[in-house]
Amino acid sequence: MRHADAVQIVSWEEAESALRAVRTTVFIREQQVPEELEWDQFDAVSVHVLALNNAGQPVGTARLLPDGHIGRMAVLKEWRGQGLGSALLTTLLQILIRRGQFEAQLHAQTSAIPFYKKLGFQVVGEEFMEAGIPHVKMMLSLKESALII
Repeated sequence: MRHADAVQIVSWEEAESALRAVRTTVFIREQQVPEELEWDQFDAVSVHVLALNNAGQPVGTARLLPDGHIGRMAVLKEWRGQGLGSALLTTLLQILIRRGQFEAQLHAQTSAIPFYKKLGFQVVGEEFMEAGIPHVKMMLSLKESALII
């Protein structure tokens, strides 16, 4: 089993090419999300997390918007199922707690619901389409979470 060396907290300005590489592979190529829907004004103002493999190559990413929404969670196919997504998400949840924001929310692809449920997220509301992919809103109260900070 391979592990990423590090999950780093980065800004769009310092890590744009690495963040774009992962998201382009996962969202645009693999999931066929139209490129014009992938990139938005929120990248520049979000906190990003970036996972690198032991060769220093980007293998995963996610972002935290200023309002506390988590999004753009992407792990390269060959790195999935190894705890990387959990490490990325946990890092963002810890940032929320340090900010004093005790509620995490995200729009999960329906195929990812079991992943988020394992971390305590609950589905809120009905399924909807986003970028042509079925999603649900999910929330987690961080006051009740067992996160170790």
